[in-house]
Amino acid sequence: METPYTDHLTREDYDHVYEPAEDSFLLLDALEKDLNFLEKLKPSLCVEIGSGSGVIITALAKKIGTGSICLATDINLKACDATRKTAVRNGARVCPIRCNLTDALRSRTVDVLLFNPPYVVTSDEELQTQQFNSGAEPSTERNLVFSWAGGKDGRRITDLLLDKLDDVLSPTGVLYLLLLQENKPNEIIKHLDSLHFRAVKFLERRIPGEYLHILKVTRSLT
Repeated sequence: METPYTDHLTREDYDHVYEPAEDSFLLLDALEKDLNFLEKLKPSLCVEIGSGSGVIITALAKKIGTGSICLATDINLKACDATRKTAVRNGARVCPIRCNLTDALRSRTVDVLLFNPPYVVTSDEELQTQQFNSGAEPSTERNLVFSWAGGKDGRRITDLLLDKLDDVLSPTGVLYLLLLQENKPNEIIKHLDSLHFRAVKFLERRIPGEYLHILKVTRSLT
């Protein structure tokens, strides 16, 4: 899977949009590792939550071709614009949507869901989770805080998605979720099991200061 070009994005863009880093590349590696599965799945709808620069959904869109609709959601208008530019620069078809998580999507339609969430452990005051529930819009100057600040256990936003996952994924849908070790992935796996999902540690990588995991999440067969 090719890493998309990002030479069209400027330092000013990265003042407002999360710059691709080791976590982004790990998620790309996970998708490449699971290409056989994805090709057999033949997804109709692929969605990345919090697309930032757009490199991940653009890479997937280029690989799976025109047989799938690829959407990107982000609460940050600058990120939606950056994602659109990245898709155009790389000749991919991606439609960015400004919304919170999957709020703008129809129920149980997503075949492939990608999420590199805000996972850094912070205080809830720093995160101000209520912004995500009240419909209030964070100012442009604070968008980058929302791209990394995860609140208690770095999981406030992740848990919001997981609790609504049954209403998001299609019957055969799959979620690729990036986590830190501090996010307690084993605890998340148990929580997903209680929600009738099967989660496995699909890919792991130690980088300076962090230990990253990719969970692959599908519906339980029983």
